[in-house]
Amino acid sequence: MTAAATDPFERFNRAQGLGSVRSPYPRLAAWRRQAPVRRLALAELAPQMQLQGRVLYGGKLPEFFVALSHDAVAEVLRDGERFSSAGYARTIGLMLGRSILEMDEPEHARARGVIQQAFTKRALEHWERDLVGPIVNGLIDRFAARGHADLVRELTFPFPVSVIAHMLGVPEREHAAFHRLSVELISLAIEPALAVAASQALRELFARVLAERRRVPTDDLISVLAHAELDGARLDDEAIFAFARLLTPAGAETTYRSSSNLLFALLSHPAQLEAVRRDRSLVPQAIEEGLRWETPLPGIQRTCVRDTEVCGIAIPARAVVMVSMASANHDETRYERPDEFDIFRPAKTHMAFAFGPHRCLGMHLARMESRVALEAVLDRLPNLRLDPEAKDPHISGELFRSPLALPVLFDS
Repeated sequence: MTAAATDPFERFNRAQGLGSVRSPYPRLAAWRRQAPVRRLALAELAPQMQLQGRVLYGGKLPEFFVALSHDAVAEVLRDGERFSSAGYARTIGLMLGRSILEMDEPEHARARGVIQQAFTKRALEHWERDLVGPIVNGLIDRFAARGHADLVRELTFPFPVSVIAHMLGVPEREHAAFHRLSVELISLAIEPALAVAASQALRELFARVLAERRRVPTDDLISVLAHAELDGARLDDEAIFAFARLLTPAGAETTYRSSSNLLFALLSHPAQLEAVRRDRSLVPQAIEEGLRWETPLPGIQRTCVRDTEVCGIAIPARAVVMVSMASANHDETRYERPDEFDIFRPAKTHMAFAFGPHRCLGMHLARMESRVALEAVLDRLPNLRLDPEAKDPHISGELFRSPLALPVLFDS
């Protein structure tokens, strides 16, 4: 196999089509000016979505709509009775198994309550001190004396995967395989056979961990799931495997992209970078502005349950609604100068972690990881700046967004 075929970073880029779309925001803004919700032709979907639509729906494609304005996105995500998450069972759910991603209320709330036991404030403090900090600093140790680095490939891409691997109890010797499988798992629309194989391989890996944790529980997520109860009964193995498969890409991707996007934003705005370096109380608002400005996962899906309207636009039953959090976060009726990165803008709730009952369960973990990474970079890489010889570093992507590379220089 070639290096590109075995390298998780290269596999990821190839599978997700990063580099193909520089900015979706002009198109989203034009659509948003026309209407808060837009009916989409198949040709207007991302290539991965076109392929996925043809494979999964065959000749009976549903109608597709996209919710664009902040109000439209909030309405769809808030109302699980009209807009169901069950459609994920036909897409990524085929790889994950039945997880909270595809559950509606009240089942979703009960299952979410089980997983939430692993994300307590005490648990986050433990992971920050004993896991995230050491992993981030261990990676920086590898290049801190060099004076230059690619912060994406050498820091922001590998560290969240290593964190979630430890949190799920994956043995260190299997981390490289876990990293590769976490990328292959979400490649359903590009390489379906590879995604199926990755799903099965992860099941086998988690089965080995689960068997040990049932005998000797620890403080990892698999132990929590193994001994938690749902409706008075312990979770069965397949439910645990589904939860673990969901956490595998979710625990890695959001932080990988959000921390990469944040570092790019600050490096591209040196005055704001210097302000954060001098005053660390600005870190939280920098993280929130980074999430708003470049939402790492631009959109999610819902299925319309019955004929209805959103912001005055009719949507028929069984239509697929693409919910564009990226568009909502750039809605000019909510944010002044929405396309600009400005850590000093007035604070307003954004949609980067979605909204409503399905708001991202791991958002506090993602924020903590981004904070730890940013503060370590500021502490340990003096005079950090973009490499002026680098070839046009920028954020790209449509279904997912992040920079392919972030070449930097610093004083060693």
